[in-house]
Amino acid sequence: MSEALKNTITFSDEQSMLLDTATEFFRNKSPAAVVRDHILTEPGYADAQWQEMVGLGWSGLAIPESCGGSDLGLAAAVTIAEPMGRHLSATPWLSTQLFVQGLLAGADEALSGQYLPAVAEGAIATVALSESDGNWDLTGAALEVIESSAGLTLSGSKSFVLDAAAADYLLVSGSHSGAPCLVLVRADELGDGAISRETVIDETRRSYGIEFSDVAIPEGRLIRGDSATRALTAIRNAALLLISAESAGGIAGVLDVIVEYLNTRTAFGRKIGSYQGLKHPTVDILIGLERSRSHVYHAASLLDAGEDPEIALRMAKAESSDSFAFAGDRAIQFHGGFGFTYECDAQLYLRRALWAQYAFGDAAHHRQHLARLLL
Repeated sequence: MSEALKNTITFSDEQSMLLDTATEFFRNKSPAAVVRDHILTEPGYADAQWQEMVGLGWSGLAIPESCGGSDLGLAAAVTIAEPMGRHLSATPWLSTQLFVQGLLAGADEALSGQYLPAVAEGAIATVALSESDGNWDLTGAALEVIESSAGLTLSGSKSFVLDAAAADYLLVSGSHSGAPCLVLVRADELGDGAISRETVIDETRRSYGIEFSDVAIPEGRLIRGDSATRALTAIRNAALLLISAESAGGIAGVLDVIVEYLNTRTAFGRKIGSYQGLKHPTVDILIGLERSRSHVYHAASLLDAGEDPEIALRMAKAESSDSFAFAGDRAIQFHGGFGFTYECDAQLYLRRALWAQYAFGDAAHHRQHLARLLL
């Protein structure tokens, strides 16, 4: 990392405009009542809202212009992820961006040129990486990819696959001749009953398990060797950045809920926000928000400049995971008995925080890696 960029945060005019547009969009399209309505539906989101996001160019934000995208890069995606987290929106945008980053980093021009234009036009995609052992090392997949004269055969299972039921394409990690690989699978190539809904703590998310029982795939969709390593690293980096950005937005959202309640609820003739026992933790939440946001935008700046972002990304994930969980927990406590009821919006944020805390590694996992990188 160059000395000039160690502590730099850059923010372009394009990013500023994107942030303003996304903030207004999710404020209007994803109020708490709408979020609760979407929880009751099977997709978990409104297709009309997704199509509006596609129309704004957000699905193709990081896709090159040659493939129909805006070519603004992953750093610009932070400006979409943060307000999305603030308003608990749960469209397939996150999972689609992870697919895009994996394909950009590992696929050849023929494979990218075949599938990225469809994603830019609104096709939904996801990545299938996790397995039953819960290993956060993306290179350790046990799903077998066997090569034969007829092509490739996939055998194994995946867990915690976001938006799998809605996805048109999946990027699946596996093992090919003992080495990590990725395979692009079309949804119509999966067998009947291959996808099953999972129950996760964040009810706004849609998570699925997938069984790959001798699924046949053309050999041209295999990504292996150094290309697979680059793709898995790119997916990890994108996940850490965007989930951390969502978490920073979530801290801001739950802080809004807290401040509104502290200025509304009265006890012993005073607004409860006037009591120091509630003021001080609220300030701690605000400080956690600023720390998380600074880490996120620093990591995004490094990515935009082509610098190695690993340290910054792991710091962002560790900080945002802890700060969001703390904010959600305090929000429940501040609301008293009402905070433990399903009607309290604070618990929606705590559920999101607990999901984000463990997605792609918790704070302890990333601090362990940071010790190796820094010490």
